[in-house]
Amino acid sequence: MADIVDTAVNAGSFSTLVAAVKAAGLVETLKGKGPFTVFAPTDEAFSKLPAGTVDGLLQDIPKLKKILTYHVVSGKVMAADVTKLKSAKTVEGSDVAIDASKGVKVNDSTVTTPDVAADNGVIHIIDTVLMPA
Repeated sequence: MADIVDTAVNAGSFSTLVAAVKAAGLVETLKGKGPFTVFAPTDEAFSKLPAGTVDGLLQDIPKLKKILTYHVVSGKVMAADVTKLKSAKTVEGSDVAIDASKGVKVNDSTVTTPDVAADNGVIHIIDTVLMPA
């Protein structure tokens, strides 16, 4: 099996996320032992952001790192476990809200594909980029 970064690259719908992870210097971390749970926004999710947002973030590495680490939770949290939670503490330090009453929502984002396995954790594909407060 591939690690989280290689799994995202191989999926083909995460080029913006992978570019952001590279720009933020987080590749080695996400290739590390983990385990990690990553709520991974697709390229389509990034395209919903206001024009210029992604380019701006690529120029502001501290803010980019803050946003990216807000998408990561320590440990391997599978969908069956996520549905029992009301919130989860991110690597960034803030909590994300979890609502499993109708599908699974993380803050305002919907999990479109849960439980994409990687050898150092799991990816849950989401349809909206999560923004810390």
